[in-house]
Amino acid sequence: MADVTVVGSINMDIVALTNHYPQHGETIFGERMELLAGGKGANQATACARLGKSVYMVGSIGQDSHGDILYDSFQTNGVNTAFVKRVKDYSTGCAIITIDPTAENTMLVLRGANDALTKEDIRHAFSQISDSKVLLVQMEIPEEAVIEAMIEAKKKGMYVILDPAPAEGVTERALGYADLIVPNRQETKQLTGIDVVSVDDAFKAAKYFELIGVKNSIIKMAEKGSLVYQEGKIEFIEPITVKALDTVGAGDSYAGALACAIADGENLVSAARFASIVGALKVTRLGAQAGLPTIEEVDKFCEEWDVIYYQIGERKSSHA
Repeated sequence: MADVTVVGSINMDIVALTNHYPQHGETIFGERMELLAGGKGANQATACARLGKSVYMVGSIGQDSHGDILYDSFQTNGVNTAFVKRVKDYSTGCAIITIDPTAENTMLVLRGANDALTKEDIRHAFSQISDSKVLLVQMEIPEEAVIEAMIEAKKKGMYVILDPAPAEGVTERALGYADLIVPNRQETKQLTGIDVVSVDDAFKAAKYFELIGVKNSIIKMAEKGSLVYQEGKIEFIEPITVKALDTVGAGDSYAGALACAIADGENLVSAARFASIVGALKVTRLGAQAGLPTIEEVDKFCEEWDVIYYQIGERKSSHA
């Protein structure tokens, strides 16, 4: 049994910290290198597990050392790996990431075994999944697998969340199956042509998504907060300002937290507030997965920062 099903990418992240990025043809010395578990799908599944939810991961890794590490990471974090496929003809997906002192990053992704996930794999998994309330998908695996997962989830009455990253992989067909889309500023601009620098811009983007069939959206504006749009109604979510160390995986922690709250019946506004808190805590720590907080750490963070906290399954506030 699982509250949430995540269908998506599984990667090994090779993370280099540097004082500045090299120019074309330039060689520089970095500060240090980390080998960390990653991939948008894997990050989101791990986020759900750390927040106390049961979660299925549906994805593909190679039969190599990186695949072994990632499989063990799932086991350690309590992610159900019954539908993680291992393939001989592909190496495990890999992301080469550089992070500068501002916590901004560049990323080169080699999809590898992620491309081996097929419609047949999805059908096999969903033939045995009957209890999940939420499906969470992204676009780092073949589109046909994403679409098939959304179709199968709809048949089972699951709530479908689409994290439209990378945006170039998103099609109108994929958007048509989504109950909720959660783009960041860059993804919103690529999908709508609107550069979201204000709440008014976010509202216009949400209306655009509604016109093409997505009734619910959360437009993320990073340090400027986010806008929840739900069938014509809007709510602005104030940002939580922290000193960022590593923004890699911030969106994934947000999406995972959102899925957890929705699985427990929270409305989109309370779910988005909870996701904002989890995302803020994540960026203060290194590693797309290593930096993901547990529900106990979220509790402590809220007490220290004196912020309103919508705990999964029950609402409460910390000193508010």
